[in-house]
Amino acid sequence: MMLSATNAPCFAGQCLTNRKLHQRTATQKLRLAPCAAIQLDDLPYSLDALEPHMSKSTFEVHWGKHHRTYVNNLNNQIQGKDLESKSLEEIVKATWNGGSPSPEFNNAAQSWNHKFFWHSMKPGGGGEPSGELKSAIEKDFGSIEDFKKEFSTAGATQFGSGWAWLVKDGDKLKVIKTPNAETPLASGAGVPLLTMDVWEHAYYLDVQNRRPDYIKTFLGELVNWDAVAERFASA
Repeated sequence: MMLSATNAPCFAGQCLTNRKLHQRTATQKLRLAPCAAIQLDDLPYSLDALEPHMSKSTFEVHWGKHHRTYVNNLNNQIQGKDLESKSLEEIVKATWNGGSPSPEFNNAAQSWNHKFFWHSMKPGGGGEPSGELKSAIEKDFGSIEDFKKEFSTAGATQFGSGWAWLVKDGDKLKVIKTPNAETPLASGAGVPLLTMDVWEHAYYLDVQNRRPDYIKTFLGELVNWDAVAERFASA
């Protein structure tokens, strides 16, 4: 009777040798496997760091699944193309294509928008900005409260999915909103300083469909004004 490789008897030392050979081959393949062009960065805080305002469950789905999927899809789309050698920011700008986005744009822009969004929040955030940023907001909006009202309105009135932004356009600060994956990074609507994700997956596990409650919590408890001030200073 002939024995296949899978059910052949093991003679002295043969199984160990075969096992080592398989392990060595697997290790070699792992070393030769190319790194993905775009990586999913770690969050700047732990999954539960923003609780009770934004739950660990939300981050497990929003960052762990949605953001990861955008990154994975983008890597599949750019594999073997010139885009593969570009940074994420360069890919976003290149695929915007003057307002006629190429197929890679949505996953690229969503990957960038989400990374920017995570860094727009911090544990113990919210409150008000200070220093030059505060003065600029008061000059262009009238007061911090007036800015918050305009920013909240932008987020609440963005139909369907999208983003609310604070941008610097020349010497002036503005609030804008963008649908779906669109981003001022690509459109040239201004230098992004702050963003708030208003896709439902950003808040549904925490407040269901109550987007205004999410917006209030974002501004009152989560905004990382230190990060916004750094972006403002370098804009």
